[in-house]
Amino acid sequence: MSISPLMPVYPRCGVRPVKGEHCHLIDEDGTRYLDFASGIAVNLLGHSHKGLIGAIQKQAETLMHVSNLYGSPQGEELAQRLVDKTFADTVFFTNSGAEAVECAIKTARAYHQHEDGDSNRTELITFTNAFHGRTMATISASNQEKMHKGFYPMLAGFQYAEFDNLDSAKALLSDKTAGFLVEPIQGEGGIRPASDAFIQGLKALCEEHDLMLVFDEVQCGVARTGKLYAYEHYGVEPDIMASAKGLGGGFPVGACLATEKAARGMGFGTHGSTYGGNPLAMAAGVAVMDAVANDEFLAEVTEKGERLRSRLEQFIGNYPDLFDFVRGKGLMLGLRMKVESRPFFVHLRDNHQLLTVAAGDQTLRVLPPLVADDAEFDEFMEKLSAGAASFDPGA
Repeated sequence: MSISPLMPVYPRCGVRPVKGEHCHLIDEDGTRYLDFASGIAVNLLGHSHKGLIGAIQKQAETLMHVSNLYGSPQGEELAQRLVDKTFADTVFFTNSGAEAVECAIKTARAYHQHEDGDSNRTELITFTNAFHGRTMATISASNQEKMHKGFYPMLAGFQYAEFDNLDSAKALLSDKTAGFLVEPIQGEGGIRPASDAFIQGLKALCEEHDLMLVFDEVQCGVARTGKLYAYEHYGVEPDIMASAKGLGGGFPVGACLATEKAARGMGFGTHGSTYGGNPLAMAAGVAVMDAVANDEFLAEVTEKGERLRSRLEQFIGNYPDLFDFVRGKGLMLGLRMKVESRPFFVHLRDNHQLLTVAAGDQTLRVLPPLVADDAEFDEFMEKLSAGAASFDPGA
């Protein structure tokens, strides 16, 4: 047998973590890595947060799964927390970000195909360089051909506009348009925050034409940017929003949030998930909300983000041929490079035990656990500096 037991869809590297301690990962050979990737913005409380671990252990000892045939006190609690803290009136729980986006797409279409709607409105306008997941619907929602290859035909119902270009979005409006699906801050696309004018313009178009504004906050949500959700930076509220990653702090959980109006088409039998909203996932989500959904924690993330950003901006001046600029919000930062970012990301990992994440647009993602502080920032800057000094772009 030539194929590996794990289907070879990931180019897995030689790092093999077996233990986590706060902001570090420890390999099976004992090598210690500073984790400023956070499982791609997932482990927002690090790897040994007592509140999160304790909640999962307690729930695992009590009840893990019963299916959605029964009432869910655990799901009701987390849903109420999210409703109280956001624009939403109702929540559907999933196991992942892609599933949350799938539910958001269905919710937007169902709004128009409800008995009071316009059943011709089936298309969502999405944006260039977006990443919404790896299901058939979510790769179809992206214009990136590298994700399409091998899986044609794509699903119909998506039009691609240029990200952060309101005129491009307006030009695609038609009597088939159901709404817009957008990341307020693109993650995989290179930590690219949308402008206020763009997001506010999309909101105005939705209000004018009775369209659904759907935000994909799978990566930028849950305190990552210094707000509980990134839409708060823009002074607008979406109709529907997908959340995941940090929501479980490392345990698989996602959510589709919606207003009562937007969810009017999502009645009995329209959607479901065997594992979605299971008690164990809900316990993790409640523990995360306990930790992050308060003004003090969010203010700390904002302050830490400003501090780290300032250090990065001062640092890149030492390497003008290597780095371009810093962008992002809170502790969702992107270091745009003048060379391809992936070789540098590999160099930092393999030679300096620093874990980051490569992204599109020649960007290095810096996504530390939100509990990181000066000691970890100092270590990060030391490793980044050593990595930049020893990096050969032409190698």
